[in-house]
Amino acid sequence: MKIYTKTGDEGTTGLFGGTRVQKNNLRIESYGTVDELNAYIGMIKDQEISTEIKQSLLKIQHDLFTLGAMLATPPEKETLKNGSERLNIPKIDTNSILFLENEIDQMETTLPQMTHFILPGGHTTVSFCHIARCVCRRAERLTVVLHEQESINQTILMYLNRLSDYLFVLARKLSQDLSIEEIKWIPEKL
Repeated sequence: MKIYTKTGDEGTTGLFGGTRVQKNNLRIESYGTVDELNAYIGMIKDQEISTEIKQSLLKIQHDLFTLGAMLATPPEKETLKNGSERLNIPKIDTNSILFLENEIDQMETTLPQMTHFILPGGHTTVSFCHIARCVCRRAERLTVVLHEQESINQTILMYLNRLSDYLFVLARKLSQDLSIEEIKWIPEKL
């Protein structure tokens, strides 16, 4: 399989099912941002962190590939002519969301209660979590707009929303694991 096909040389790309769209199509922007998020999560996973967190991040990376495939499949192409599903893979579902919620709950058991907003930073690994959280929020915003234009699986939106929460809590957990003091946002008084 060649890495270059030349089919996109004029600014179009193919969705699952064969539909060709401009590379700046909202559907492409949505799953492209999910791909960007996946790359940042890979960068977090490459840091000196616990094996357990690395395993969770690897699962999330697999889930994001699935989510991207779901976004790359227009609703009218989800079902083949023979009635079977085009994507013959397990989809993002409520169990995927429960996984994130359980991970969040587990991390929060050891964290101090938040009393202030927290500024990103303190350690490179923590900053990577915050960057990934911001990219996740952008993917969520783009996907919301896509959902307004054409129906997508609601679980995708729920997953992205929960994943940004997970990344925020992960930043806090890694601050704790790395003995980094969280930087509280305390606005100056007038």
